[in-house]
Amino acid sequence: MQTFKPYIAIVAGEASGDILGADLIRALKSRFPGCEFCGIGGPKMIAEGFQSFYAMERLSVMGFVEPLKRLPELLRIRADLKSRFTQHPPMVFIGIDSPDFVLNIERHLKQRDIPTVHYVSPSVWAWRKSRIHGIAKAVDLMLTLFPFETDIYQQHQIPVACVGHPLADQIAMQQDVSAVCAELGLSEHDPYLAVLPGSRRGEVSLLLPLFLDAFVLLRQKMPQLKALLPVAAPHLQVMVDDQLALLDQSDREAVIVLQGRSQQAMVASRAILLSSGTATLEAMLLRRPMVVAYKMGGLTFSLLSRLVKTPYIALPNLLANRELVPEYIQDAAEPKAIAEGLAPLLAAGSARQETLDAFQELHVMLKRDAGESAANAIALMLESKHGAD
Repeated sequence: MQTFKPYIAIVAGEASGDILGADLIRALKSRFPGCEFCGIGGPKMIAEGFQSFYAMERLSVMGFVEPLKRLPELLRIRADLKSRFTQHPPMVFIGIDSPDFVLNIERHLKQRDIPTVHYVSPSVWAWRKSRIHGIAKAVDLMLTLFPFETDIYQQHQIPVACVGHPLADQIAMQQDVSAVCAELGLSEHDPYLAVLPGSRRGEVSLLLPLFLDAFVLLRQKMPQLKALLPVAAPHLQVMVDDQLALLDQSDREAVIVLQGRSQQAMVASRAILLSSGTATLEAMLLRRPMVVAYKMGGLTFSLLSRLVKTPYIALPNLLANRELVPEYIQDAAEPKAIAEGLAPLLAAGSARQETLDAFQELHVMLKRDAGESAANAIALMLESKHGAD
């Protein structure tokens, strides 16, 4: 980076942030010709001409123990970034997600009158709402992915803009089911239930037996029903095989195991049974009715239920502000209840169609060309600040 040229600093710590960052850089280039981009990013950002001072993977830490082991290195990286950006101020600093790492940098830079933007709201609307006061000291502009996230920032006079979700831009409004079935070697005339118990070992161990039991109950009334079971990672295959071995032969033969390809499994299915998370948003955008079920350890659930202050866990329900998608959490997550929730969604009827219509409305709401919307909001913020100066 040549310090005499104007530049925009960006820090992204996860693969999802790399996707957002690359999209944003493309949009910012047209608004700030000749501007350089540097900080920390992944391969997609680097492909856009971004200069990464460190490998993005150095920021990607999970769990409780690994961050503690890596803390000295993370603190050194953060201190170096603060020094670089203080000595040679960027036009704007943009932190993408990774709030534990980047909000500290944002606060440091904002105190020195360097404009700061945070892209992807922390879940302050759901838990630890007191964090909003620290965010107010750190950011000049918050960019959210979902409309319901803006309220808490508006209440605390923090400039905020909802830019929509990039998945809503990427996923088409209509899916070619025939083409996907052909790709997977499936008959498009058979009814399929996509079964997605998660990608973590703990999730799969708790949820897959539950999900398969619900599937078996459904087959008692719909013998022609088949399950599409994407295995999220190779290390989960043994767990999947062990659970399938417990089924009767006819039920076992009705389960089609896929290596990854979860999105194709969803498209090919009439309904989806899945755990919470971004997969619920993906299923909604693909316009597939779903049931969400989730279980965790009793102590963990007891602690989280005290901390989390939100009526729903499925993103379609949070977006609609009503139970659009049936949720079965902890003790309510029982095979019979889940099967009963799925039955009307697998059948052709008003319940299924009402859900599909609502999903389409939510898709339209989120389809905002996220990169362009984010770049517009940043440009307006900078214009406003320069005008105030």
